[in-house]
Amino acid sequence: MTFKELGVIEPILKALDAEGYTHPTPIQEQSIPKLLQKRDLLGCAQTGTGKTAAFTIPILQHLYQAKGNTNRTRPIKALIITPTRELALQIGESIESYGKHTGLKSTVIFGGVKQGKQTAALSQGIDILVATPGRLLDLMNQGFISLNGIEYFVLDEADQMLDMGFIHDIKKILAKLPSKRQSLFFSATMAPAIVELSNKILGNPEKVTVKPEQATAEKVEQGVYFVSKGNKVKLLVHLINQKAAKSVLVFSRTKHGANKIVKLLAADDITAEAIHGNKSQTARVKALTNFKEGTTKVLVATDIAARGIDIDELELVVNYDLPNVPETYVHRIGRTGRAKASGVAISFCDGEERAYLRDIQKLIKQTVPVVADHPYPDDGKVIEKEEKRPPQNRNRGPKKPFRGGNKPSKQHSSNRDGNQPRRRRED
Repeated sequence: MTFKELGVIEPILKALDAEGYTHPTPIQEQSIPKLLQKRDLLGCAQTGTGKTAAFTIPILQHLYQAKGNTNRTRPIKALIITPTRELALQIGESIESYGKHTGLKSTVIFGGVKQGKQTAALSQGIDILVATPGRLLDLMNQGFISLNGIEYFVLDEADQMLDMGFIHDIKKILAKLPSKRQSLFFSATMAPAIVELSNKILGNPEKVTVKPEQATAEKVEQGVYFVSKGNKVKLLVHLINQKAAKSVLVFSRTKHGANKIVKLLAADDITAEAIHGNKSQTARVKALTNFKEGTTKVLVATDIAARGIDIDELELVVNYDLPNVPETYVHRIGRTGRAKASGVAISFCDGEERAYLRDIQKLIKQTVPVVADHPYPDDGKVIEKEEKRPPQNRNRGPKKPFRGGNKPSKQHSSNRDGNQPRRRRED
């Protein structure tokens, strides 16, 4: 099956051919014909399966075939909502690449930067708008954006939207959309809250599912290293040097942890940069550009910041910290082995993370091979003993517990990475 056989028009085929794409991925093959028929779509697939092209190609084709009014005040016809700046930029780049022979105009808006350039682009007249929810609502309230002309609406990474606390913003945006439109809804998971949200957006949709194990786990060479928490960075340095990979994406569970890994790698003369929600937009774009161009060999990222990372030929993904949500593991290893490529993903597992590993293996329905032959092996027993020690020794000694005024508040127990279940936005 080729893109031409799916009914894609010549201007877009020409652009796809220039990018080296002739055959669609499974989600593209299933989605594009349905979307060209203007059906609503509910897609269950993670980043790395080719879903961006699955929804941008039909939208570009519809708009190109209906193109007529090209004056400066033409209304926005397509709106794509995504949770993070990185993902918004990646979608914007895809639209420019696939639509470069169509004459259609698009722009990307997101928070964290001054709005001047974004409003200037909007004033020139655009066909497709890619946006994060916060900045979109802000510019709508200022009168720079009207959604009255929207004919195509995409909500991408819906599960991440809910995780980041955007549900109320999404509802506000939905209230401003025309009732007559084609709607597309993509999520990597289909929890009850996600299904409930999709029911509010879609009308009798077509459904497309690319299961995680089909999309990534079968194509990615996986391995797990049992290692104590204190030896993780030593093992990371050892593997980076041993494997001599040109590009290594390292996942940290927290922002503080990501910064710490970068400093420890620098001490061993390994160039690394971190990308997470506390970094400025300029710093994040620069770090990602350096990584893509090979200036920086190692990029350390938190899960939210990594949602927009789209890098060809990424050689190695390292789970420095195993995620406590098994679906997140699938997202991570999907950064390598993208589309039809293969890749390598390795995980570090300390004694406290053994339960996370069991949940991951249950989800992907396979056992991740254990790599025992490495310089810092750990069987978990030492950590288990350490876990039992603090409660026994907590109030040792003759002194009574301090009962002064600086009692820790509940807020100090929250996750330092900002990953609380309550509102935590990246834009």
